[in-house]
Amino acid sequence: MAETIGEAMDAGWDVTARCAWGKREGLKSVRECQWKHRLDLVTLVATRGRDFPLAMLSQRMRCPVCGSRRVAIAYLPKSAPRAMTIERGPKW
Repeated sequence: MAETIGEAMDAGWDVTARCAWGKREGLKSVRECQWKHRLDLVTLVATRGRDFPLAMLSQRMRCPVCGSRRVAIAYLPKSAPRAMTIERGPKW
């Protein structure tokens, strides 16, 4: 399991950010921000350093559309290789 952005980059993870600002602002209903983007780990490592913790990444982000500090980060590890299926005998 990766704990830093350098380890996530080495493992080939995909990192996606989306705006987590809801549909309400106080008592008013507002349009929900739909911003979502795949982050480039090479750029993050170049600007933050290899040892930057994954847990702190959402605290350093801001939505470029609405300016909200509520940004949700999704870490998508490389998919594990599928287990080999056991071949059964012929079906009668």
